[in-house]
Amino acid sequence: MKPQRVVILVLVGLALLFLAWRLIAPQFRPAPALSGYIEGETLYLSAPVAGTVTELGVRRGQRVAAGAPLFVIEPDQRLAQRDQAEAQLTAALAQAEDARKGQRPIELGILEADQDAAEAQAREARANLRRVSALVEKGIYSKARLDDARNQSQSAEARVAAARRRVAAATLGDRADQIRAADARVSQARAGVVETGARLDDMAPVAPAAARVEDVFFQRGEWASANQPVVALIPDDRVYVHFFVPETEVAAYKPGQKVGFSCDGCPDDLSATIVYVSPRPEFTPPVIYSREARDRLVFMVEARPANGASLVPGLPVDVVPLKAGP
Repeated sequence: MKPQRVVILVLVGLALLFLAWRLIAPQFRPAPALSGYIEGETLYLSAPVAGTVTELGVRRGQRVAAGAPLFVIEPDQRLAQRDQAEAQLTAALAQAEDARKGQRPIELGILEADQDAAEAQAREARANLRRVSALVEKGIYSKARLDDARNQSQSAEARVAAARRRVAAATLGDRADQIRAADARVSQARAGVVETGARLDDMAPVAPAAARVEDVFFQRGEWASANQPVVALIPDDRVYVHFFVPETEVAAYKPGQKVGFSCDGCPDDLSATIVYVSPRPEFTPPVIYSREARDRLVFMVEARPANGASLVPGLPVDVVPLKAGP
């Protein structure tokens, strides 16, 4: 056999082996990991009013438990308002209790004395009206003087009528209106206590869940504007795994499914539950859309890890792909 023919046969054999490797090898090659990263949703805590930061209980990078105090904004004014509201509630409760006891004899005597005084003033006012009326007819007093006397007499009669109603109500024990009014004042005062207590709580917010302190924007003694964030938290239940799935495989990923993932320095056997699959695709890297570029079309998938406290936001992860169904 000529050497040239041997070389040709060897090259043909190598070409056939290469083609066979390209066709068969992908079936045995492990599926590539999906790229992603850890992301934390930041929660910003602030106070509804401006004031000086009088207490600061956290520092940047610290972990806090649910309900841990974070900071306090100048509570003196709110404390005074709460004390005032509690005092008003105490007074309203006392008035309501007094209204239910009924009229005491000494109080009834005072009301009757007030009625007698009002009747005496009314008689004096009527006598003065008759005297002024006679003098006006004679031209000694002006008509304005008569109008004043008539107004005084009418006012005196009104005071008599009011005094008689108070005495009648006390005598008959009809205090239902007073009791209802007293109860209304109690309800109003109690609502004031609740409102001032809520405002005081707003001045000293606590961590809504176990979290990592991402940043502290104001230190003790600094002035913070109303609704200006003082502390930023990343709650453990707001840490997610974001990864990207090719367009040809996205149908296999649905909310509720679990995926495994790994990252540098993380514990083994990590898993996360898919909570969101983006309905809109992305290009990575950006390209002009064409039928040939569909292998670069990916969908963002969001999954919640079982233990977000051990994961650092921004850390790259490798996600084990799911197998597509039949």
